[in-house]
Amino acid sequence: MSGGDIAGLIAAGVFAVLVVFLALPLIKLGKVFDETTLAIRDVSKGITPILEETTVTVQEANKQLARVDSITSNVAEVTGNVNSLVALFAASVGGPLIKIAGFSAAVRAAIRGGRELADDSSSTQAKSKKKSTGRRARKSDY
Repeated sequence: MSGGDIAGLIAAGVFAVLVVFLALPLIKLGKVFDETTLAIRDVSKGITPILEETTVTVQEANKQLARVDSITSNVAEVTGNVNSLVALFAASVGGPLIKIAGFSAAVRAAIRGGRELADDSSSTQAKSKKKSTGRRARKSDY
């Protein structure tokens, strides 16, 4: 064996050690990839029923929302009917009630006015009696 053969053997040995040294992390990385693959399979097996349940839940929620929409439209229709009924009642009963209220206010004003006239005339008569009696008394003094 010559020196070149020995150097070749040493280089081959170093290269083999380097390959083994680099192969160990690659083997460990392969194991990590295998575990990751298994974990993804487990998650996908577990997530499929969850997605199916979510789909059913969303479908049921959509059905309930459709029911709520119909209830809301019915409530809006009833509200419109009540508003129309109130307007009709106000128009049919409100007019005569306003007329009755105006008439009663006019009657009250007339009664008050009659009383005030009566009070004024009685007070005017009392004043004139006082004046006439005062004049008579003064005339008799002369």
